[in-house]
Amino acid sequence: MVADIERLVRCESPSHDLAAVARSAELVAQVGAERLGVEAERVVIDGCTHLRWRFGSIPRVLVLGHHDTVWPIGSLKSHPYEVRDGVLRGPGCFDMKAGLVMAFHALAALTELHTRTAPGTSTAPRAPEAPHPLDGVTLLITGDEEPGSPSSRELIEQEARQCTAALVLEAAGPAGALKTERKGVSRYEVLVWGRAAHSGLEPERGVNATVEAAHQVVAVAALGDPARGTTVTPTVMEAGTTTNTVPASARFDVDVRVWNTAEQHRVHTAMQNLRARLTGATVEVRGGPNRPPLPAAASRDLFDRALRLASDLGIGPLTEVAVGGASDGNLTAGVGTPTLDGLGAVGGGAHADDEHLLIAELSRRTHLLTALVAELLAPQDGCPPRRNRDRHPVPSDQLCDGNG
Repeated sequence: MVADIERLVRCESPSHDLAAVARSAELVAQVGAERLGVEAERVVIDGCTHLRWRFGSIPRVLVLGHHDTVWPIGSLKSHPYEVRDGVLRGPGCFDMKAGLVMAFHALAALTELHTRTAPGTSTAPRAPEAPHPLDGVTLLITGDEEPGSPSSRELIEQEARQCTAALVLEAAGPAGALKTERKGVSRYEVLVWGRAAHSGLEPERGVNATVEAAHQVVAVAALGDPARGTTVTPTVMEAGTTTNTVPASARFDVDVRVWNTAEQHRVHTAMQNLRARLTGATVEVRGGPNRPPLPAAASRDLFDRALRLASDLGIGPLTEVAVGGASDGNLTAGVGTPTLDGLGAVGGGAHADDEHLLIAELSRRTHLLTALVAELLAPQDGCPPRRNRDRHPVPSDQLCDGNG
């Protein structure tokens, strides 16, 4: 697995460089074909390359990851790939190229398990009419998760709707915790227009867009609700042109994180109702919900299964964590598919200078993934995971782009 991770890490794939993402997709497809014995389907949407392996005609389990990263071309020079003292480092290793390799090896192990004959005998080829050992699995690896899945969102939702479970290979939480709850994300851009004037000769003729923007920043920040875990954060701001001109325009971005859809709707309504405070100023709000929350209820059954399997495999105990960052798991849960996230590498430093993973955990977590997929594919004595009918109230085509 380490050799495969190195191959992927050394192929840089920043999300906004479509040529680099295409090169990465070809390498990921090559590694996947080597491990799974099946070629990937290339799905190119708006110039971005996504990969899909579909086994069988009736999808049941979606295994989900992404091969794009936040690291620009050239990052390997300042953050070289290395393995030392059981720690692997390199841009994108933790988030989430190791997770892709884990998925390949987990599914390959399941294939090998199903093709073995009785103990002491050699493996026998699968009969032509026999179903593939991975019958029911769809492995989807997208190329634009980091900027908010602008081209892959509908593809992810389409695949998730057909399945009874989604397993997301994003990196694990602290100490290897699985991510059973994620905040939903909304992104906004607030545009303010005033009227320019000379700030020394006749400032009274102007309408100061910076002052209006300041009013709006205060109003927006007040929408947060710490008691409900809702954060509404004005971030990047721009205003004005020269030091002696009353600013005619200003703009700022807003990042919103919420635990439930009611809060996401409340904030969205309030943002849409922002009005100018200064006479002559105008305000426009663009954007909206990008990813619905991943509620704990969407993960409960799958986490309980993983907990039991980890105990059976002797690799427990597993822990769980709720996090503020979003992933494509928010999208799968948003269409009602039971979702378990954070099944990827154990380590830390996602998007940071110290990005790393622990090599010793790779095989343990891969064995867990193999066992979880096998159980979900097996005939169900009891009830399979139930689809969550409490879907996100904002249709997919109304969700806006934005980082997780």
